[in-house]
Amino acid sequence: MRKLAVVVLAMLVLTGVAARAETYPSRPITIIVPFSAGGPSDAMARILAERMKRSLGEVLLIENVTGAGGSIGVGRAVRSAPDGYTLSFGHLGTHVANGAIYKLGYDLVDDLTPVLLLPSNPMIIVSKNAVPAKSLKELLEWLKSRPSPPTAGTAGAGSGSHIAGLYFESVSGIKLQYVPYRGTGPALNDLVAGQIDIIVDQTSNSINQVRAGTIRAYAVTDSKRVQNAPDIPTVDEAGLPGFHMTLWSGLWVPKGTPKEIVAKLNAAAVEALNDPDVRKQFENLGLEMPPQDQLTPQALGAWQKAEIAKWWPLIKAANVKVD
Repeated sequence: MRKLAVVVLAMLVLTGVAARAETYPSRPITIIVPFSAGGPSDAMARILAERMKRSLGEVLLIENVTGAGGSIGVGRAVRSAPDGYTLSFGHLGTHVANGAIYKLGYDLVDDLTPVLLLPSNPMIIVSKNAVPAKSLKELLEWLKSRPSPPTAGTAGAGSGSHIAGLYFESVSGIKLQYVPYRGTGPALNDLVAGQIDIIVDQTSNSINQVRAGTIRAYAVTDSKRVQNAPDIPTVDEAGLPGFHMTLWSGLWVPKGTPKEIVAKLNAAAVEALNDPDVRKQFENLGLEMPPQDQLTPQALGAWQKAEIAKWWPLIKAANVKVD
């Protein structure tokens, strides 16, 4: 009798999960973006959300939760109900680097379930217009000649711009003075205003200001030029060979979210990435689309683990401190 009761209870639980998955979604979904509005992560998430609502039949709301290099926003997502109504948007900084820098109170791999690998950015080396250098080689000479370390804007400790700065220091031998912001959107504003010297920034964040002539671009951190900015050389061409870094993004949900719901979210996001209008918007931002065979939750999970193995040693060797 007891065995029968256990079997019945299990069937009821499974039936309830299936019913939730069938009716999902039945109310708005929140995507937590762990950086300020107006930055590159926010822009990508809003484009994605606008298209995904057509597939899911519900509005996807963007909630910007800033602070601590994005770890506060990710933590809020981790602690949310595993019902598919809260998604965690993040990237190399928030879902890899932060684990080597902050005492998070959660595990970036074990406490989140991957949904989809999203488009990526090569980084771009940009400076305020007051910097006299006109090429990357001249910029390197100018930075080395400073009596004190040049200032570099970041979105906080462990952010993509911070990791790129650490990598830049490692490759170039130039020491930087980091100025943290609550996102690279505000950092870019200060670069335009001449308050900081440089940013190793996401291409999607800086490209419009480069086109407008309010800041100067020197090179992209890739082995090939960005399709929508072919006049900007690669670091290999410009004089800093091997300084390659791509800032990828992704979507996750809290651990325990039903597989059927994860599959629905994945399908809606894949449909969005394959939409010609969405692809056009992303390409205009200098974003690179992931290969079709990488558009599975399993692919994002494997990639995240590989990136942890790659970047944690560099970050820990730099002895990054959180103020």
